[in-house]
Amino acid sequence: MRPVGRNGAPVTWTLVVPLKPLARAKTRLSDAAGDGPRASLALAFAQDTVGAALASRWVREVTVVTDDPLAGRELSALGARILPDSPGLGLNAALAHGARAVREERPGAAVAALNADLPALRTVELDLVLEAAADFSRAFLADAAGVGTTLLSAAPGAELAPAFGGPSRDRHRASGAREIELAGVDSVRRDVDTAGDLRAAVALGVGSHTRARLADMQGTAYTYDPETRAGSVLLDDGTPLPFDTAAFDAGGLRMLRPGQRVRIEVAGEGEQRRVVFVTLQTF
Repeated sequence: MRPVGRNGAPVTWTLVVPLKPLARAKTRLSDAAGDGPRASLALAFAQDTVGAALASRWVREVTVVTDDPLAGRELSALGARILPDSPGLGLNAALAHGARAVREERPGAAVAALNADLPALRTVELDLVLEAAADFSRAFLADAAGVGTTLLSAAPGAELAPAFGGPSRDRHRASGAREIELAGVDSVRRDVDTAGDLRAAVALGVGSHTRARLADMQGTAYTYDPETRAGSVLLDDGTPLPFDTAAFDAGGLRMLRPGQRVRIEVAGEGEQRRVVFVTLQTF
């Protein structure tokens, strides 16, 4: 059944998704993923989030607020509208900017802020949250930790007034927004900041972009020479790739045993493709 607002009118939502430049995104994943893979994961998270959101029957449009050109191209290709982060003053300013831009075009729009780091997002669960949000002037969904917020909604005529970051659950509740208390919407609550968060998202089942990116970053130690500290890794598709002493030393390892699961970074193309970083898998 199509959700209706408090005035009885049908509600469809425009989601505003903020995404900082990929080089600065998800810094708490650096220890687990490295800077290059971390940026790629941040983009994959956003792609899976936006893709699932656009599939929602209650979503009219997804507006991504970002200055990152690669993210802009990739998310636009999925069907999102890209809005430059002209305030450049952080997360909440970007969200307020996005909501204003939406309502400058459609003053009666129902808008909702959605985190960009929900790689396990399931459309059917987002539908349930948006249906519940239609009952309130402003509403929010707490994250899996019960401290932050993953979604904040504002019905037509209500200001979004975002207060994301840190203990935002308390701030949004104090601002008068109603908390959405639903069971069975774990994927909408499961944002990813740390390796532990990522493991939890993988357990729920991440989307295709994140799944492919994680596969590119993993392999199995195949050979290892303790004298030269060089060897090779088998990718999950069975392709062997060599690593040299520098790649081994970059990972901070003392020893590697064939058969161990490893996290890798790869450079080059075709026959020149090689592992430039290898360490034990941490997620």
